[in-house]
Amino acid sequence: MNGKLKVAFSCYAIAALLLLAFALVYLTRSEFMPYHSDAVGLEWAEVDPAFQTLVLGLMRVCGGGWLATVLAMFFLLLKPFREGARWSCWALPVIGLAATLPALYATLYIAHYTSANPPWIAAVIGILLLIAGRIFSLRPCSLKK
Repeated sequence: MNGKLKVAFSCYAIAALLLLAFALVYLTRSEFMPYHSDAVGLEWAEVDPAFQTLVLGLMRVCGGGWLATVLAMFFLLLKPFREGARWSCWALPVIGLAATLPALYATLYIAHYTSANPPWIAAVIGILLLIAGRIFSLRPCSLKK
């Protein structure tokens, strides 16, 4: 791998690690996030048990989807990307953006319509890393099929 591909690799890996952190949090928490509490104006103990189950289930879906995204990204980074497969230079940002753009939309939606302060900046950082990775892999990945 040349220098630009190493930078692209690092951008993609950092984006994946950031997403992994959120995946693990959402998969392992036993109650909703502090910003969820701010959004609904209730502490976890005040939320009806049926809604607690629903919220935790939705958090697990998000966490599982993000974990699947991370696994796909790491698989692509470790084999096809390192071997210079051109298609992996497109697949990595597409897969990453498919997970981070909806997360950004959801956090901005919550921030706009509630008094909560969700971690939208993390999604922006992930998106910027994915875009940077694509930019750094433009020329090098266009050389191989």
